[in-house]
Amino acid sequence: MIKAVIFDLDNTLVDFMTMKRQAIDAAISAMIDAGLKISYEEAKQRIDRIYAEKGIEYQQVFDDLLKEIYGRIDYKILSAGVVAYRRAREAALVPYPHVYMTLTTLLKMGLKLAVISDAPAREAWLRLCYLNFHHIFDHVITFDDTGERKPSPVPFLKALELLGVEPHEAIMVGDWAERDVVGAKKVGMKTAFARYGDTFNTQNPEADYELNDIIELIDIIKKENGWL
Repeated sequence: MIKAVIFDLDNTLVDFMTMKRQAIDAAISAMIDAGLKISYEEAKQRIDRIYAEKGIEYQQVFDDLLKEIYGRIDYKILSAGVVAYRRAREAALVPYPHVYMTLTTLLKMGLKLAVISDAPAREAWLRLCYLNFHHIFDHVITFDDTGERKPSPVPFLKALELLGVEPHEAIMVGDWAERDVVGAKKVGMKTAFARYGDTFNTQNPEADYELNDIIELIDIIKKENGWL
């Protein structure tokens, strides 16, 4: 019987990559308007390279860009980029269709809910609070809480421990097969691949279930628990 559902955050509950692209695009345009002396295409290439080297959550990407170009930080240009980035991020940070409905229904069904995210704690909680998700989940486990990233079993075992359930009593929902599905399977959990958030064109996620819409999770759990 499924007693708990554990979700990945980015590209599972919220369309992180679309938000990131829109925020970066807005920041580049604002920095060019403020005096940045390179083309949009060159700025995007440089920013993509910095993220590739230092991680998608790296917070000083515009600082590094300006240091590369000018050997110092031009705070007029930096501030224009940061403000535009934040405004665009807030406008674009929305949950996937039916996420609110699905989470609310799962709560009404008496299920415990948690999040496992590889994001730093600050960034994960900011996204959850902005979406008003911070009251929904019983527990949120981030990279800062365990020092381990998926597919390490550590964050999954931590979530199970906090939820007070056995692995076979929980299902993991995530968009990254090599991390979310593999890691959850290692510890004995059921898995559901969030096909709707897949950015890698994954051919065979090897999950127990595939979701084209998160709302499909409701009937999956009802069937698992013999409620249908």
